[in-house]
Amino acid sequence: MPRSAFAEDGDSALPARKKTAAKIAAKKRASKKKSSRKTARKVGKKTAPVKKATTEKTTRKKTSKKKATRKNITAKKKLVKKAGAGRKRLAKKTTAKKKTKKKTAARTRTRRNQLMTGPLHGFQPYKARRGEQYMNAGQLGHFRNILAAWRQALMEEVDRTVDHMKDEAANFPDPNDRATQESEFGLELRTRDRERKLIRKISQALTRIEEGTYGYCDETGDEIGLKRLEARPVATLCLDAQERREMAERQYRDRDDRYR
Repeated sequence: MPRSAFAEDGDSALPARKKTAAKIAAKKRASKKKSSRKTARKVGKKTAPVKKATTEKTTRKKTSKKKATRKNITAKKKLVKKAGAGRKRLAKKTTAKKKTKKKTAARTRTRRNQLMTGPLHGFQPYKARRGEQYMNAGQLGHFRNILAAWRQALMEEVDRTVDHMKDEAANFPDPNDRATQESEFGLELRTRDRERKLIRKISQALTRIEEGTYGYCDETGDEIGLKRLEARPVATLCLDAQERREMAERQYRDRDDRYR
């Protein structure tokens, strides 16, 4: 066949192939666009609820955190209030205890002052002047009067108990009555026995006043002191010597108790 015939056929076939290639490319582009749109729609559909879920979770977490913080704040406030109430109660208790201690201390002080400044057997305590000599005539007369009045009161009490025992002495037929009477008489006799010993000490103190040795310690020779004599006019020892004697008696008594 001649070359011209092939050339014409080839020329007519080239535009047809180009057209088919262009159509195929356009179809591919359209399919790609559709696929891209579908993927975009799918991705949008999938991502949108994820965002919503994440936002809801974050909001829930924030609200839960806020609630937890509020609860913590309220709990802390309650604890602070309780602590404040407890501190107030403790402060009130401590103040009440301090007040009671002060009252008891004041009462003990008043009692001591009353004992030291109150009248002893009808006599007011001796008020020493500045520069006054110890155990002068005024002080000796003061203590002589106290001891004499004290001895007189004790003697009267002895006479009263003797008369009472004479009047009340009876032979009761009931043994219970006899037992109660004997117990009462026994108590009175024991008290009178102690008073008898005290009367003897008072008489010894009066003799010391007459001799001029009253108011001085028998062991050390130091001054006993007006306050101690006001509290116990029959005292023969100063405070230090009395404490030493009491400690020695306590020690020897404990030793005796061991070997019993």
